This record gives sequence, structure tokens and C-alpha cells, in this order.
Amino acid sequence: MLKIVGIMLFGMMVGYTFRKHNLRWIQKAIMVAIWLLLFLLGIAVGLNDGIMNNLDTIGWQALVLAVAATGGSVVLAWVVYRYWFTSK
Repeated sequence: MLKIVGIMLFGMMVGYTFRKHNLRWIQKAIMVAIWLLLFLLGIAVGLNDGIMNNLDTIGWQALVLAVAATGGSVVLAWVVYRYWFTSK
């Protein structure tokens, strides 16, 4: 974990150092890296027999978690809006 935080802080320092330079190609490189990582993650999931054999169970659990998280976020946002951002 400390290694990950260190790499992130190093990247922040490099970014801060080069902030005046025109490095627009970085965004395209990041997108390519993200797509490549997603592709490799898909390969790793496809090769994992434990995941593939239980995909129906995992899928339903993921759906329930996603719906519950979204619903809870909507309800909490509504409560925050109602109590802090509407005139009384």
C-alpha cells in the first residue's frame, strides 16, 4: 500500500513540475492505458474458472449492490438537498 501511495505522490510531483509544459498527449496515453488495463482484466476474469462458473450468482449480487448503492445515494442526496439547500 505504501508503494502505491509513493508512486502516486511521485506522479503528482512530476505533474506539478511539468504543469507549464504542453503535454496534451498524456490524456490520450492515459486513455490507451486504461483501455489496455480493462482488456487485460477481462482476460484475467475469463481465465478464472471460479468466477466464470459462478457468474450468475456474482451477477445477481453485483446487480443488487449497484441498485442499493444508487438508491441509497439518491435518497441521501434528496435528504441533503431538502434540509440544506431549500428555503424554509
